[in-house]
Amino acid sequence: MIPSHLWPLRPADISSLPFQELRPGVDIHVLHEAPDGARAAVLRYRPGAVVPSHRHEGYEYIYVLEGEQSDERGTYPAGTFVINEPGVAHQVSSQKGCVVLILWMRPVVFLEAESNN
Repeated sequence: MIPSHLWPLRPADISSLPFQELRPGVDIHVLHEAPDGARAAVLRYRPGAVVPSHRHEGYEYIYVLEGEQSDERGTYPAGTFVINEPGVAHQVSSQKGCVVLILWMRPVVFLEAESNN
């Protein structure tokens, strides 16, 4: 039996995960949510998907599993580990589509929402 704090997740299993739409073009499978807002998830970007500009209130860790993800700093192919520090703002996209493992230490703030207030 696997302890409750371990989640076996192999790349071959990702396509069978139950995903929900996070935003147009981006689906999410939440692996863990903590009361303080920290989350671990698998995100699946369809080709051409864009996540609008947002700011990180805590660290964000991204491991690109398949495809490639881009932001203002560059394009990150499969196997890349990306760290976004608190205060970093960026817009994320994937021209060809990708799958990433993502860990948010705190929820993000979408900047388009700030400008509408």
